[in-house]
Amino acid sequence: MSTPSLAERDWSGGTVRYPDPAVEVLDERFSKYRIGNAVVERLFTGCRWAEGPVWFGDARCLIWSDIPNNRMLRWNEESGEVSVYRSPAHHTNGNTRDRQGRLVSCEHTGRRVTRTEHDGSITVLMDSFEGKRLSSPNDVVVHSDGSVWFTDPGYGIMLNYEGQVAEAELPNRVYRLDPDSGEAAIVADDFLRPNGLCFSPDEELLYIVDTGRSHDPDGPSHIRVFEVTADNRLENGRVFVDMNPGMADGIRCDEDGNLWAAAGWAGPGFDGAHCYAPDGTRIGQIHLPEICANLCFGGAGKNRLFMASSQSIYAVYVETVGAQQP
Repeated sequence: MSTPSLAERDWSGGTVRYPDPAVEVLDERFSKYRIGNAVVERLFTGCRWAEGPVWFGDARCLIWSDIPNNRMLRWNEESGEVSVYRSPAHHTNGNTRDRQGRLVSCEHTGRRVTRTEHDGSITVLMDSFEGKRLSSPNDVVVHSDGSVWFTDPGYGIMLNYEGQVAEAELPNRVYRLDPDSGEAAIVADDFLRPNGLCFSPDEELLYIVDTGRSHDPDGPSHIRVFEVTADNRLENGRVFVDMNPGMADGIRCDEDGNLWAAAGWAGPGFDGAHCYAPDGTRIGQIHLPEICANLCFGGAGKNRLFMASSQSIYAVYVETVGAQQP
């Protein structure tokens, strides 16, 4: 029996016949992650640009950014209700949690990286480097040693739609913030627009997206991978995958070392989440009717992939879990 084509997928909320054609196996290695009786679900729509999903298992909720609306929203797993988590939110973009379960966020208008403490107060982790303001931190990950690694591509100071127009004081870079000394270091400065980033499960590799082609037709549209040295430097960088004709944005690794990339800007058939094996082969795809900006693993079993996609939030169960989840 043939599998229904993606064109037959009804995104209006109707019943979907198993297996969901939106979950596509491109390489047999992806078959074990696809669950035959699990469908891609639209949990919410009504954003202008959804970004930075982060799972809070202790609260059974997903929190994400709606950047142009200058707010952060929260989806309750038990009730399915969506409420405002924070407004105004300084046009927050990427989010993650540290090993103490605290929310770490990248703010466009604040031009800073912050941490929300357990009592709700906000601590500024970094807003400048060598006396100059950051441009607009974009995405962030926390290493098991407590260090905060983030990208600063400058998108939030280019337009008033997702921030405030301003002159850049620093080049576009990737930084590491030391948890003990509070000192920041540049770990990469050869990206045109450094964007999403994530560690491999053993934290020996760091993947970083370059979305330079978003503002330069001849710019890069790839994901690079680096070896992380014992003294927290990046070495032996190489292109892991070229996302042409589209671009990646947020990325996450699963426990097997596969890279899941939010993808878009190339239209139907490309938009959604792409899954790459550790050797760089694209082995699977979650097709979505919107550009996917970021994603994360969560849910009670940490086996649910949440995808922040333009105006909506989608989710699908997969037979793997995310790496380095607090």
